[in-house]
Amino acid sequence: MRGIIFLKDVAALAFTAFGGPQAHTAMMLRLLVDKRRYLTSAELLEIMALCQLLPGPGSTQTITAIGFRLGGPNLAYLTLLVWMLPAVTIMTAAGVAINYFDKEQVARLVQYIQPIAVGFVAYSAYKIAEKVIHTKTSVALMVAAAMLAYRFQLPTVLPLLLLGGGLVTTFRYRKLTPIADKQPLRIEWANFILWLGVLIGAAVIGHYTRELPVLLFENFYRNGSLVFGGGQVLAPLLFAEFVEFKSYLSAPEFLSGYGLTQALPGPNFAFASYIGALAMRDYGIGGQILGGVVAAAGIFMPGTLLIFFLIRFWDQLKQYRVVKASLEGVNAVSAGLVCAAVFLLYHPLPDTPINLGLIGATFLVLLWEKIPSYLIVLAGLLAGVVF
Repeated sequence: MRGIIFLKDVAALAFTAFGGPQAHTAMMLRLLVDKRRYLTSAELLEIMALCQLLPGPGSTQTITAIGFRLGGPNLAYLTLLVWMLPAVTIMTAAGVAINYFDKEQVARLVQYIQPIAVGFVAYSAYKIAEKVIHTKTSVALMVAAAMLAYRFQLPTVLPLLLLGGGLVTTFRYRKLTPIADKQPLRIEWANFILWLGVLIGAAVIGHYTRELPVLLFENFYRNGSLVFGGGQVLAPLLFAEFVEFKSYLSAPEFLSGYGLTQALPGPNFAFASYIGALAMRDYGIGGQILGGVVAAAGIFMPGTLLIFFLIRFWDQLKQYRVVKASLEGVNAVSAGLVCAAVFLLYHPLPDTPINLGLIGATFLVLLWEKIPSYLIVLAGLLAGVVF
């Protein structure tokens, strides 16, 4: 019964979680932590930090890992499906019907969603800092991480900051009391071997068959296995490979699809389905749908397999005082990254009183804790229709 309720909550997030990974964090914090209490805020930050250390879609890995903790592999796979299905379906349909979109109408519809999303991120930064920052060391790490993440906007910086924060507080491990009943560390390698096997197998099969669906799966699986930093980092890699090198779609088509992705709830990696559908346009609508499905499977699978590998022995790792002490630094850096995201996400927006007002109003309404997140998002969409 709890698993069904959790999947309903995941579906609610999949249809209302606008604004990318940072805004997703705020909504997960509000629904999964504060309201449902599936896990604590510290546990959510731990999982987020683990996902930052791995390639792949961070929000997808985070919510899938929560499903794994609550109900094992079966619930985790259902969680992944429910979370990605709305965005993947919309982006595949967009790839089929790209020429029928009125881009100006879409832009008007979502004009207020971005500042609302920034408000969600600001709320997330406040709530996370409130719950995990308790020492002067944590404050210093949070501020330093926020400044460095803001200054150096590179995907490699995020995992380095998380590792550095953990290393700083690791040296305080002797202050922790001994953890009783420590069990030997047992690592299950099956998911790691499967990830590596699919990576090599898809490349070999694609090389010999030259079938476009197989090649698409291999292309997206490889990109999903190598990209750190989320959809913002994935986009230029996909542009270089599928527009400039392979010419599966034009630059205007790519940019139109990327803009639509930013306006949709759910995972930004669903953009791959749009490219997959356009890459198969010569095969008819059935072929385009196949292209969208294959691209989605390829881009989401590697990150899922890797987080399944790591999450299985993470609780065992936390038995060790050195690892447990590092979590203070990891959580502080995670809080700093969310703080930096507030400013990074605001910069592309027009600096208008309306946008500033929407950010502040969203933050205050979330603090009030009386109005569900999805109603705030729906109000923003309605405002885009009316105004």
